[in-house]
This record gives sequence, structure tokens and C-alpha cells, in this order.
Amino acid sequence: MIAENLKQVLSELPEEVRLVAVSKFHPNEAIEEAYHAGQRIFGESKVQEMTSKYESLPKDIEWHFIGHLQTNKIKFIVPYVALIHGIDSYKLLTEVNKQAAKINKTVHCLLQLHIAREETKFGFSFEECREMLASGEWKELKNIQICGLMGMATNTDNVEQIKAEFCSLSSFFQEIKSTWFANEESFREISMGMSHDYHEAIAAGSTLIRVGSKIFGERRY
Repeated sequence: MIAENLKQVLSELPEEVRLVAVSKFHPNEAIEEAYHAGQRIFGESKVQEMTSKYESLPKDIEWHFIGHLQTNKIKFIVPYVALIHGIDSYKLLTEVNKQAAKINKTVHCLLQLHIAREETKFGFSFEECREMLASGEWKELKNIQICGLMGMATNTDNVEQIKAEFCSLSSFFQEIKSTWFANEESFREISMGMSHDYHEAIAAGSTLIRVGSKIFGERRY
């Protein structure tokens, strides 16, 4: 069933959009089934769970950390994480840089923007992100690479609201790209869209969608 679900989702994606299969709370067997069906990018939101899976699953899996990251946990994932989606403060960015420098690695990161009308979601406001980038201090962080932006829309049935939130992130991406990353080919990712709204996200310019339940079924808490 997982392989069939995966094939269905992949068949709906334009060439420029990559799928992050959200495997959090699902067992290794589920990941292995998706892996054998060809999926290589998996997303986790808990450091301990991600580390455990990394150690026991094939080493060509590309692990993306998609949850809220605590500074004291960064050192555990830096050695193998391919992309951190949820950088929501300058403090977090500096800590990733510090831990990456210790092992002489450059870690790819996305800045998380708060685009939803929900206080429970994390992220920079557009103005906070502008101020952080304008300060220029991040340019001194040699062991991180900012590769784009991430955002989560409001959990609502109002499709027009979801579209507007995704479009706001896409427009902000263009602003940030032209202002601070015009010559950076690596700044190209917009991570937005989940199982219930990835079609709207793709229409708004997403390059990475994070899909879990539509592939693996409902999570096992």
C-alpha cells in the first residue's frame, strides 16, 4: 500500500518539485517499503527518533529535519542531516554553524517563516527575517548555507486562505532572493505543502513538499 501511495503522489509532481516523505512516528518497516519503491528523501521531527533511524537504515537516505529544533540537540544530527527545514531564529543558525564547524561540515538550512494565522506555529515574521539578513552577521557563518525558505499554512478548510499564505511566502522568497542571494544558485528551495495542501503549494511555487499521511497512512503516536 505504501509503495502504491508513493507512486500516486510522485505521479502528481512537476519535475522541479521534490518529495520529502514524512516518516516521523512510523516504523523502519514503513520507511524500508518506501525506500524499496525508490524514495530517498525522508523527513523527521524528533532528534532521537531520527538518529535511531539513521543508524539502522540504508546510508544513502537523505534525512531532512522538519520539526522544531532545540539548540541542545543540534550536535546529534549535524553529522548526517542533509537539510534543516525549520531555522526559526538567528540563535539557532549560529548553533548549527558552531556544531558544523566542529566536524568541518557545511549544513544546508532553510529559514522558517510564520505565514499561518496560528500562534502555535514557529518562524520568523517577514520583518524579522529582513532585519536578520540586513544585519549581515549571518555572512560570517561559514559552516551553514541558507538554501531557501520554509512555511506552513494555516490548518483550515479555507482553500483561498491557504493559497494566499503560500503565495505570500513565494513572493517573499523572490524578494529575499533578489536582495541577498541574487548570485547564489544554492538559494532555490521553497519548502511548503503537506498531505492536505500540497497541490496549492505546488501551484504557488513550492520546490519541496512534505507528505506523510498520504503515503504512510495516519501516524502511530
